[in-house]
Order: sequence, then C-alpha cells, then structure tokens
Amino acid sequence: MNLTGQNFIGKTLSTAGNIIFHAINPANGEILQPAYHEATAKEVDAAVQKAADAFQLYCQKNSVEKAVFLETIAEEIMALGDELGDRYCTESALPKGRFEGERGRTVFQLRLFAQLLRDGSWVDARIDTALPDRQPLPRPDLRSMQRPIGPVGVFGASNFPLAFSVAGGDTASALAAGCTVVVKAHPAHPGTCEMIGTAILAAAEKSGMPDGVFSMVQGTSTAVGMVIVQHPGIKAIGFTGSFRGGKALFDAASQRPEPIPVYAEMGSTNPVFILPEALRQNGGDIAKGLAASVTLGVGQFCTNPGLTILEKSEESGSFLNILGNHLSSTSAGVMLTAGIHQAYEAGLHSLAQQPGVQSMKKGISGQANNQGVAALLTVDATDFLGSKKMEEEVFGPSTLAVQTGSREELLAIARNLGGHLTATIFGTPADLEANRDLIFILEQKVGRLLLNGYPTGVEVCHSMVHGGPYPATTDSRSTSVGTGAITRFTRPVCYQNFPQSMLPAELKDDNPLNIWRLVDGIRSR
Repeated sequence: MNLTGQNFIGKTLSTAGNIIFHAINPANGEILQPAYHEATAKEVDAAVQKAADAFQLYCQKNSVEKAVFLETIAEEIMALGDELGDRYCTESALPKGRFEGERGRTVFQLRLFAQLLRDGSWVDARIDTALPDRQPLPRPDLRSMQRPIGPVGVFGASNFPLAFSVAGGDTASALAAGCTVVVKAHPAHPGTCEMIGTAILAAAEKSGMPDGVFSMVQGTSTAVGMVIVQHPGIKAIGFTGSFRGGKALFDAASQRPEPIPVYAEMGSTNPVFILPEALRQNGGDIAKGLAASVTLGVGQFCTNPGLTILEKSEESGSFLNILGNHLSSTSAGVMLTAGIHQAYEAGLHSLAQQPGVQSMKKGISGQANNQGVAALLTVDATDFLGSKKMEEEVFGPSTLAVQTGSREELLAIARNLGGHLTATIFGTPADLEANRDLIFILEQKVGRLLLNGYPTGVEVCHSMVHGGPYPATTDSRSTSVGTGAITRFTRPVCYQNFPQSMLPAELKDDNPLNIWRLVDGIRSR
C-alpha cells in the first residue's frame, strides 16, 4: 500500500494543513515516510459535519447490516497482511509476535460486536403493556430500548496501535451502537493508522454504508483533538491515554454549551496485595510471575502492576530479593516513543526522591535508543501513606514495593487508594477468609479484582470490566473492553402509545427479531 499522509474526511482525502510531521522509528530514530499533514480546524469541522449527516442514515441500519459492516472491517484488516505488520513494527518497535496477537484481538472484538448485534438482546428492550382499566388511573403502553447517541470522537492510544486505536474497542463499540465515528489518529504510528483507516473505508464502501460513517484526522498538537471535543456535532468521546490528556478532554467537554460524556481511561498502578500465608507457601513463584508481568511489553500496559503491598517479615525480604533478581536479569527494551521513555525516566527519578523510597534493583541496560530499564523500588507503609504521589502511575517496567508493619497498615493502604483499573490479591483460602474486609474495600476501588493472578492481559469477552473509579477513568460505570462497552454510546428512548407499525422491530408485539425482552416484568423471548 502506498501511504499518502492524508486525512480522511469521510471518503475524501485531504491535505489542507501546512503543519507537517513524520513517524519516527523509536529503536533507531529513523524518520519514516511519508510526511503527514496535521488536520486544520476546517478539515475537522468537515469530518464532523459528514459524521452528523451520515448518522441520520447509519442509525437506521438494522443490526444485520451493521454486523456485516464490522465483519467486513475485520476482513479488510486481515487482507492488509504482512505490510501492515511491517509498518506496525517499524513505527512502534514492538515485535512481530505482538503485532500478530494484537491484530487477532482487534479483528476478534469487531466480530464479537457483530455477534452481539446479530443476537440483538443487548438493546435491553422493555415493554409494559397498556392497562386501560387500571384504577385509579389507566397505564399507557410504554416501551423502551437503547438507541445510538450520535457522532463519537475517538482518540487512539500510543501503546496499542491496533486494539485501542483506529479500529479498536472504542470505534468497534461506537459503530456497533449505531454511531458514526471521527478518529484522532495517534501521531506515534500515523502509517499504521492510515492503513487501518483505509480498511474501514473499503469496508464501508463494500457494505453500503453512508459517506461520513468514518473519518480520521492526523496531527501532533492538542488543538486537533480539542476541535473534535468542542464541536457541537460530537456527542461522546472515547479516549485511552495519560491522566493529563484525558482530564483535559473531560474538562473541555464539561464546559461546552452542551456537555457530553467523555469515557477516558487514564492509567493505573494496579496494586498487588500479597497475603502472609501465600507469601510463605509460594513467594518464589509469585515473585517470578510478578517480574514477568511488570516487564511485559516493557511495562507499557495500563494494567501494569506498579504497586506491590506485603507485610514486612523474613519471607518478604526473601521475596523482594527474588523479585529484584528477576528484574535485574531482564534486558531493557525499546519503548514506544522517545517521549514515553523520557517520561518513564523522569517518573522513576521523581519517585526515588520521595521520602523513604529506596532503589533496590535495576535491569540490564542496552545500547539502542529509548530503552526502558526494569526497576524495583521499596518503601515502608508509613512513608507511603504520607505521600499520594507514590500512588501515581510510572508508565514503564517498574514496581514500588510497600512493606507494612501490620495488617492494620495494609488495610489503611487499601482504604486510602484512589481509583484503579485492577487490584490483585495473592492468598491461600485461609488468607482470603481472614481478609474479607480487604476484598470489600478493594471492590470499591477498582473495576476488576483478581485472585492469584496477574493483571496484565485483558480478555475481550462479555463479562470484562476495563474501567474503574477516578482517576483511573472519568466514568466508573462503564468498560472500554468487552461487549458492555456498547452502552457508552447509547441512551434509552421510551415510546408511549405507539402503533405497532411505527415501533422499532425490537419492540413489536410479535418480536420479529426473536430477542430477549422484559415484558410486563418477565424476561422472555
């Protein structure tokens, strides 16, 4: 594929802007062709206007038509073959195996949403039939279901060039909901984004979708994204990235004349609690697995376990030595961008300057550019509880081990945590029985609670919750992974006293789609 460096205003290619940027290979600093044109405000406006016009047509497509569209996107992505993988690896320095896994995840989630649409029950159809003879007042016929919210702005992530990017979970769930999409491509991998955008447009053409169902704009400045957020045609935002970026978008969206929801996933330190009996029985294996989780993908996962909490003991000292030895034998890896590497180094330095924090072990440095070196730092619970800064995410292959002097200190740490995506507990049955209060506390702090496992690796399925209380996300009531993500981009609509001929198929008496519905309080098909 010949990359063009252009913005996609629906089907129209555009290079009106005079600000130019290039992708850069983070492993060697090579400037990659072609040059990309940062979108102008007029180009963004045109993209959103097209999305608004297309929404009036796309939202009326039936579930099978939308399912075919998503399935065709998956087919077009696979048809890009090794050429997509080559560009992905060059722009991100991620290995070929990671590309293959992420591509598989991306097409799987598109097909999973298509399956959800074909089933149809996700619309949560509710029917309360009329009761004309009810006293003292009759009840009208009332029927409700989820309907698409409108054009959605999606911001691609740096650490997942496919699965959280142009055709990632935000785009897939928004299109499945019946919303049109305007994507702000991530400047770290504009070529990969362009290839995926081309695949989506090809799928739209093949499946008969309206021009403007998908647009994509490029750019390195925050101005491009802000134009999307502040445009009155955009009705919701999906974002995966830093706290600073997500909070800025949330604040801008809240200050609009018409505020809109922002579903921003902004990072997490994903605390891991290791209980005493588990530490005694299985400390060595837990340390080995934790080291692998900390360094997976050079630590560039939003579920990276950046905090490890355990009671101080002879076993904890042995555990930290084993963990440190595993980390110190880990070779450095190239991080996604020079900026991410610089932020990791600065974050480690800032953390090491906090009261009581000690640097215990570091991994093996390399010679290539932008290499993230694994690190283990330690601190006592008293110092940790005195500084909220120690809880902040350091995006990279490190963890801060917090040693408590008592179970009470361990619970105090749990109670004082902010919101996180995940929390993990390692414990034997006896540990867990003795720490029911810890489980209860952590339920209030995270979106996903794990027992005796590692948080890295987020399954795409119906029951996954990838979200959490602030500051992990801006809205803890939703997920950005799994089919539950679809309801971020819908709203309930109630139809009162509508004739059968005017009702959506999902709400008709004869249930032509054969979906599960709540009819007069009884779930039935």
